[in-house]
Amino acid sequence: MAYRDTPAYTFSVPGFTRAVKVLIIATSAVFVLQYVDTSLNLQLMRMFALVPGWVVRGEIWRLASYLFLHESLSHLFWNMFALWMFGVWVEEGIGSTRLYQLYFVAGIGGGVVDVAAHLLLQPGTSSYTIGASGAIYGVLLAVGMLFPDRPVFLLLPPVTIKAKWLVLGYGALEFLFTLHGGGADGVAHFAHLGGMFFAFVYLKASGHGPRLGDSLSRWRRRRMQKKFDVYMNTRDRRPPPGGWRH
Repeated sequence: MAYRDTPAYTFSVPGFTRAVKVLIIATSAVFVLQYVDTSLNLQLMRMFALVPGWVVRGEIWRLASYLFLHESLSHLFWNMFALWMFGVWVEEGIGSTRLYQLYFVAGIGGGVVDVAAHLLLQPGTSSYTIGASGAIYGVLLAVGMLFPDRPVFLLLPPVTIKAKWLVLGYGALEFLFTLHGGGADGVAHFAHLGGMFFAFVYLKASGHGPRLGDSLSRWRRRRMQKKFDVYMNTRDRRPPPGGWRH
């Protein structure tokens, strides 16, 4: 499926598409359950948080269930805000069913990477991971692949940037964070990178996003255009056969 470009930026608030609405409602409902009762929250954390040691022992449902648990209202808000802003674009581009698939492939993939990173880099430590960030980073990666030149308005700083540069920037930052302590700051950077990686694999496998051949063709056309422009500029600067006339 071909990706779309938007030629000009206009600030507008997106509506809610079906899959995005369902994911936000379901995640928010779980958050309400978490904080209605402290004891219920503890039970939900024990049963559904992503704990590497328990996943290895066979509790593989945690690779998906951790996506619906959040630490605080701000944690929930920013994840759901990003899902709303970017998930709507992706759902309009690939449809509701594929958005669900992308969301859980990225989220589960991010969980697998997070578990592997903890077991390899921090063996024997007790930790858990919660939050939809791995899936959200997968959605963000999809925006960069499906709509690379679509302008995105950032709140902080208040600037407009193309989606592809935004995704590359976030990916580079997450990679640097993994090199300097991984999750020492309390953020699951490995899950973020894992979500982006598995989203990329999913989109390529399902035939979405620009193909390498298309990118090479565009690069060749731009190169030929530059050569032509240089030739025309050089030709125009040549003096006429009889010399310049005034």
